[in-house]
Amino acid sequence: MVAKLVRYNDNGSTVSAVNFPQVTIPDHEDRRRILHIHKNEPGVMEQINRVFSKHGVNVAAQYLETKADVGYVVMDIELDDAGPLLDELRAIAATIRVRLLH
Repeated sequence: MVAKLVRYNDNGSTVSAVNFPQVTIPDHEDRRRILHIHKNEPGVMEQINRVFSKHGVNVAAQYLETKADVGYVVMDIELDDAGPLLDELRAIAATIRVRLLH
């Protein structure tokens, strides 16, 4: 159990989660990783990707899984300071939580 929590905390993996979308994710060397939990609604991914496009940010990888009413996407982006994007991602109406991993 502790290993699963550490894996989520350190890289965003949610393998073996019972009531949450399960995503297995490799390590994120030399990239910023953003975790986005949202309501499972049409158009959310388009809104998320629009934020990155607007700022000219390259998305190196995306891992998405949904379960019932919840969506979970992990994005590895090529950007030194991803902090300013977090407010825009939080402003998406369907957003439940956004977290930046270093």
